[in-house]
Amino acid sequence: MSPKPKPKPKHARQPRRSKGWGWTLAFVVLAIVLGVATVALVVTAGSRSIAPSKDRHSATGASGDPASGPRCPLTGEPAPGGVVPDRPALAIKVDNYPAARPQSGLDHADIVFEEPVEGGVTRFVAVYQCDEASLVGPIRSARLVDVGILEQLSKPIFIHMGGIDPVLAALRSAAIVDDDLFSFGNIIQHPFASRVAPYSTYISTKDAWGLDPSYTTPPMPLFSYSRSAPSGDPADTIHIPFSIYSPAYWHYDPATGQYLLDYGSTPAMLTSGNQISTTNIVVQIVHTHLGPWLENNLGGYEVEATLTGTGPLEVFRNGVEITGTWQRSTLMNRTHLVASDGATITLAPGRTWVELVPSTVTVGVSSPPAPTKSPGSSTPKSRGSRTSKRS
Repeated sequence: MSPKPKPKPKHARQPRRSKGWGWTLAFVVLAIVLGVATVALVVTAGSRSIAPSKDRHSATGASGDPASGPRCPLTGEPAPGGVVPDRPALAIKVDNYPAARPQSGLDHADIVFEEPVEGGVTRFVAVYQCDEASLVGPIRSARLVDVGILEQLSKPIFIHMGGIDPVLAALRSAAIVDDDLFSFGNIIQHPFASRVAPYSTYISTKDAWGLDPSYTTPPMPLFSYSRSAPSGDPADTIHIPFSIYSPAYWHYDPATGQYLLDYGSTPAMLTSGNQISTTNIVVQIVHTHLGPWLENNLGGYEVEATLTGTGPLEVFRNGVEITGTWQRSTLMNRTHLVASDGATITLAPGRTWVELVPSTVTVGVSSPPAPTKSPGSSTPKSRGSRTSKRS
């Protein structure tokens, strides 16, 4: 990749000199101090630069918890070594077709977005910032919905394997750094001899960030976080029947405070040997429709999703469900999670899985077993269930 020209730093305004010789030395000292302060504020981030985030090393993204040091902007967890890494959000497009499983690297992502694509299949946008992964994949092509996902992430780097022309044009005009692997094939890895195209392309996050080494601005927080568990309806299983290819079941594990993913009755495993898990699940109900562009030679049209405006929301954390609405004014603004009383819904510090669920899909929620009755009681232990509400 050829070196990128750096923008020229802005020159500091020089202090006005006094005509009195008695003040000359004082103004010289003042000019030196102002000059040093100006240099400290100048950010040179290469040709792909953006304005630095506010409080880049102290953003907590927290709500209700006192700050105890720098926090990772996309998880709310303490920053590694007490310092938020000097790098932007890195989004990588990962396949979720059954032939692409098990995937690699999802257990190191700060946030994972699951999006519907043509044919009832889903794909992931795995977003990294504080953590790294030596292997992420298999990597697939971009979709138009990616623009709506990415533009709220403070101009992230986006890694994908090409896309159809209208989608590529939309990516080039979006507020992202578009690193198409068809242009940066030197970082591609093929670590599994048993994998064949299109399920054989992988990269490391280190190599991906290395494509833009001068871009060092962390993202602003996307969600608010609190360790305090909110009140909500008990819920230990979330069923999202995207299709026969992705019959997702999330089961809450009280021992770890994590939700574990199954497809049907089969655990969703990764190549690391870990089951896919997350601390928070954000179920964002969105309106989808078929766009005008063919995505494949089987007649599958682009699935488009409306990610601005407002819609039903279900948030799962600590084994409870909080319902409300998601609100987003423009694609450049972050998505707000709002409870029925108008308060911001806070997430538990940790990894978040955002499920972009079409409004035509019914989300099922099961309550945990009722407490066992005392001996002699004729009331059996039962499990309640309900389906999500739609507006």
